[in-house]
Amino acid sequence: MRTSATAKTAPTLQLSVGYAAPRTGVPSSASFRLWAEAALRGARRRKATELSIRIVDTDEGRALNRDYRGKDYATNVLSFPAELPPGIALPLIGDLAICAPVVTREAAEQGKRPRDHWAHMTVHGVLHLLGYDHIEDAEAEAMEALETRILAGLGIADPYA
Repeated sequence: MRTSATAKTAPTLQLSVGYAAPRTGVPSSASFRLWAEAALRGARRRKATELSIRIVDTDEGRALNRDYRGKDYATNVLSFPAELPPGIALPLIGDLAICAPVVTREAAEQGKRPRDHWAHMTVHGVLHLLGYDHIEDAEAEAMEALETRILAGLGIADPYA
């Protein structure tokens, strides 16, 4: 039996998507899977991966950002990398919390298609779970370039242009 190149390079993804905010305008779990898999491929992760995505409202997004980052406002995406005890080898990379009202508002403010911005926030969050960061300028440039390549592969324009 012949397999496609995509089948050879696509990591196995266990994904859980939870909706703790109204679903109006929020993509389906199938879309989140597509975007997370694209991020994993773009970052060249070849092994099985598990993560969860929770779609939150402004109140929960604000509480999470305040409690975990000390910033008292809702932000678009928060990443919580898995902190596994030594000797425990699981495919879990962590959790994302994506704030639906913030993503919707930002898309409108930035003149982006909402679906494209959701894709960007998902890719951005997954890359954070894989260890990418944007604190230092060089790291930010590398992460943004990778995000742009991944999104281009999905037919989405450069989100930083």
